[in-house]
Amino acid sequence: MALEHALLVALSERPASGLDLTRRFERSIGFFWHATHQQIYRVLARMEADGWVTVEVVEQEGRPDKRVHTPSATGRRVLADWLAAPIPRETFRSELAVKLRGAAYGDRAALTRHLHGVRADHATRLAHYESLEREQFPDPAALDEAGLDQWLVLRGGIRLERFWIDWITEYLQAHDRKPHP
Repeated sequence: MALEHALLVALSERPASGLDLTRRFERSIGFFWHATHQQIYRVLARMEADGWVTVEVVEQEGRPDKRVHTPSATGRRVLADWLAAPIPRETFRSELAVKLRGAAYGDRAALTRHLHGVRADHATRLAHYESLEREQFPDPAALDEAGLDQWLVLRGGIRLERFWIDWITEYLQAHDRKPHP
C-alpha cells in the first residue's frame, strides 16, 4: 500500500485540506499508517498533478486560502482498483520479538524495565481506542457501511493492543516465576 491509497480513503470519507488530513492522521489513520505532515503535502501535490484529486480553493478570513482535496473520477477508479486487488500476506516484523528471543544473551533486567514501559504505552493506547469506541460508535448496529468499516478497524486496533499487553504480561510473568542465576 502506498500513502496515496490511505489519502484516497481519507478523502473519500471527507474532503480535506492537507492540514485537516494531518490532524486526521494524528487522531485515527496514523494509528495504523504513519505519515508526516511533509509526506502528506508532497503526496497530495503528486496526486493533484496525476489527476487523482481535484482541489477547491476556499477563502479564509485573516488566513491563507485553504485547498480542499476531493478524489477525482480517476482517483476513485485508482482506489477501487487497489481495493479489488489481492492483499499480500501481512508480515510480522518486530524488534520487540527479537529482543524477547535474545534476552538470555544480554541484560534481561534492563529489557524487563523497558517492557514495563512498553506495556504501559500499549495500555494507554488501548484506553484511548476504547474511549474512541464509546464516543464515536455508541451503537454499532446503527452504522452505515462506511461507519461499520471504521468501527471494525478500530476494533482491530483494540484487539492488537490487547494482544501486545497480554503477550508482554505473559513474558514478564513467566520470568518472574523462574529463578535467575
